[in-house]
Amino acid sequence: MKQRIANSLEKHAEAFKKVQRDSIPEIEKIAKALVNCYREGGKAIFMGNGGSAADAQHLATELVCRLKMERKALPALALNTNTSTITAQGNDYGYETVFSRQVEAFTDNKDVVVGISTSGNSENVVKAISLANRIGALTIGFSGGDGGKLAKIAKINFIAPSDTTMHIQEMHMVAGHIICELVEEELAKSS
Repeated sequence: MKQRIANSLEKHAEAFKKVQRDSIPEIEKIAKALVNCYREGGKAIFMGNGGSAADAQHLATELVCRLKMERKALPALALNTNTSTITAQGNDYGYETVFSRQVEAFTDNKDVVVGISTSGNSENVVKAISLANRIGALTIGFSGGDGGKLAKIAKINFIAPSDTTMHIQEMHMVAGHIICELVEEELAKSS
C-alpha cells in the first residue's frame, strides 16, 4: 500500500510540474479575463458534472465569498446547484440541455462562462459553451487529456496535463485557486 501511495503522489507531482512548466500563460489569460469581466460589470458562470460540479461550486464560492482577503463580493454562480432546474430540464428535454438552458437564462455578453469537464466531452457542458459563444460571452474550458470537444470551442483553455480523472481535477483546483487569488489581488488594486 505504501508503494501505491508513493506512486500516486508521484503522478500528482508530475502533473503539477507540467502545469508549472507549461500552463502559466493560460492561467494568466483566464485571470485577466475574469478581472476584465468584473471591471465591465459582468459575472462568472461555472458548470460541471460529478467532481467537476463540486469544482464549479468551489470556484464560484471563492469569488462570491473570498479566498484570502476581505473585499466586495464578486458575482459568480454554479449552474449545477439548482436540482429543481436540472431535473426538470433533464426530464423534459434531456440531460444534455441542463446547462445550456441556464446559460440562455443568465448569460449576457459581459460574462465569462467556464465549463469544466475532465474529458472535455461532456455534452451538456459543450452545448452550454457553444450557446455562450453565440451570446457573445467569453468562454473558458477546463479539461484534461487532449481537451476534447471543449478545447475546440472555448476561447481560452486550461488543459490539465494528465489522462487520469483525479489528477485532472487536482490540477483544475490548483489553477482555479491561483486564478481566484489573482482576481482578488488585481481588483483590490483598482478599488
